[in-house]
Amino acid sequence: MEYGTTGGGSGGSGGSHHHESSSDKKKRYHRHTALQIQILESTFKECPHPDEKTRMQLSRELGLAPRQIKFWFQNRRTQMKAQHERADNCALRAENDKIRYENIVIREALKNLVCPTCGGPPIGEDCYFDEQKLRFENAQLKEELDRVSSIAAKYIGRPMSQLPPVQPIHMSSLDLSMATAYGGGSTANRMAMMNSAGPSLDLDLLTGSAIGASSSSSINPDPPFHGSVHLSDMDKSVIADIASNGMDELIRLLQTNEPLWMKSRNNGVDVLNLDNYKRVFPRSNDNLKNPNLRTEASRASGVVMMNGLQLVDMFLDSTKWIEFFPTIVSKARTIEVISSGLGSQNGSLQLMYEELQVLSPLVSIRPFYFLRFCQQIEQGSWAILNVSYDLPHYNPYAHSRFKAHRLPSGCLIQEMPNGYSKVTWVEHIEVEEIAPIDRVYRDFIHSGLAFGAKRWLACLQRACERIASLMMTNSSSHDLGGVPSTEGKRSMMKLSQRMVNNFCSSINPSNGHQWTSLSGLNEFEVRAILHKSNDPGQPNGMVLSASTTIWLPVPPQNVFDFFRDGRTRAQWDVLSNQNPVQEVAHIATGTHPGNCISVLRAYSPSQNSMLILQESCTDASGSLVVYCPVDLPAINIAMNGEDPSYIPLLPSGFIITSDGHHEITPHVGSGASTSNTADHGVGDHGATTTSTGSLITVVFQIQVNGLPTTKMSPESLTTINNLVTNTVHQIKASFNCPSTTT
Repeated sequence: MEYGTTGGGSGGSGGSHHHESSSDKKKRYHRHTALQIQILESTFKECPHPDEKTRMQLSRELGLAPRQIKFWFQNRRTQMKAQHERADNCALRAENDKIRYENIVIREALKNLVCPTCGGPPIGEDCYFDEQKLRFENAQLKEELDRVSSIAAKYIGRPMSQLPPVQPIHMSSLDLSMATAYGGGSTANRMAMMNSAGPSLDLDLLTGSAIGASSSSSINPDPPFHGSVHLSDMDKSVIADIASNGMDELIRLLQTNEPLWMKSRNNGVDVLNLDNYKRVFPRSNDNLKNPNLRTEASRASGVVMMNGLQLVDMFLDSTKWIEFFPTIVSKARTIEVISSGLGSQNGSLQLMYEELQVLSPLVSIRPFYFLRFCQQIEQGSWAILNVSYDLPHYNPYAHSRFKAHRLPSGCLIQEMPNGYSKVTWVEHIEVEEIAPIDRVYRDFIHSGLAFGAKRWLACLQRACERIASLMMTNSSSHDLGGVPSTEGKRSMMKLSQRMVNNFCSSINPSNGHQWTSLSGLNEFEVRAILHKSNDPGQPNGMVLSASTTIWLPVPPQNVFDFFRDGRTRAQWDVLSNQNPVQEVAHIATGTHPGNCISVLRAYSPSQNSMLILQESCTDASGSLVVYCPVDLPAINIAMNGEDPSYIPLLPSGFIITSDGHHEITPHVGSGASTSNTADHGVGDHGATTTSTGSLITVVFQIQVNGLPTTKMSPESLTTINNLVTNTVHQIKASFNCPSTTT
């Protein structure tokens, strides 16, 4: 929308109209210049209701009459109000549609209720209202229990939660089935046929609460406190000093090359010269530093398809932070906003908590309490600082296998004329390993590929490309009729993004559940976990996940192409039932042909209504292939642009990364859109880094029947174990790798 005022308020021009005809007396539209609009918009962000003094000052600066300034701000406030009203209306409509859809789902589910005693339908037609009454009574009983527990704790001397629990009802066996979207019993029967050759497992897999005493690589799901942290004025003063000093160090690390940074001989990325760093930034406790500490410090730079202010807003929002980096950030939370900053987020300071992950149960998550500080360096340039801040009495490493401290890290965002941004990223972490790293991932982590700057930047570039692809109209489609509109494309991308996010969060769950090793059964280790699904977008009930990681002497790109090839899918995908797969819809999500969303149909006469939703993505940090069976009506809902939030998804898939070993070969030229370490292994030194092998993590999720406190039967564990092991053996056979390769 363009803002302007009529000529009658432009001063000095109104007196010449008394000789004009009545038709010429109409007020003429005056178009402001781009500079005038920019200054007016900037002032409006800081003060939507300027006083007369401010209006007079703007009038002198912009060469406009005070009346024009006044009218512009009135029009701008009116437009802003209308925008907010439209947004509120859209939100209310979406909420109304969601509630209506949930109501329909509940009513349909109530039609299929079965009495657990007699196996027949429930008595009475008002079961819906009876359920609501029970929910209300249950809430009242819970409040009463909490009140009694607080009173009893004063006399018992310990919380009621520490009293011996009531023994749960034990079920001897559970029927194993895929989620509803998997096609019901037919898929379960196919999986059950795989059990004949499998060994019998004498192991009870419990929920996370029941095996809390066992060894674990995860920490508590939430920060070890409830509510906000109350910081004193002295604490805030110390935090401000830490943030200011950290920002000074970060800017110097971002803008200085030698002698602080040097090229790695292994992969050509920028790594920190620790000796020179200590001389430039001496630390008082260096002499007392633990000699077992290992430093991970790297820098990468590249172009991102998003303007700078949008990136800054995204970085300062913990929810968007997870959405942009689901493969790295498993959990994030803003604990307290110490300073909200001024315009353009300048001076924003937050205390945050996050958990960083590698998508494998073999690698421990990294928890951090840290400060995030934003400072605008100049017009169109921002620096974002991340630096550890240890909260007293809160130890995030109580259950972790390592300790880590993030030294001044972060990024520099510089806007470019074409709406893109140049981002320079620095990661600097000191790590003390309490337990040894799994040998499969040792080289990958020590090389800096796991948590280094190159991985952060590559994931950011891919996420921004995904958003930019929404505006493109070159999506192809086939017999489903395609994506009919921008709303349909947006809905499909939203559905697929939720599938990928659910998949990533299932590997290092933030709900306290823990992986249990099914050791001694295979030449590779299979791990499993049982947890209850409460998310609206997942099938309701117990979910059993199983995972393993293998090494193949094959480049990661070859493995990624293998999983995306529909001609070889029957070799590993149980959903295809050894039938060919046809792509019936396709949405590109990036410039790389492997970054796309696909709807696949298997040629199976018994499952004409089942489709496979799949998203594949690849960048310099690794690749993902995530898929999930979805019914045809659900796909049509998303295709028509309707809200897909309540379509149940239970994804499985593969994570493909380099093994950390690299060979450097001569290379001439480099990409124009990225610089040094931002692209796929191409650096300024004119060499290409090639991985000698791949790490593949296989993850399957299935739904099981049972209560949250129920133990898993050996039959169920055998089934999920055979599903993983058979898939791994088929993958190895496809690449002519012996079964003993690990």
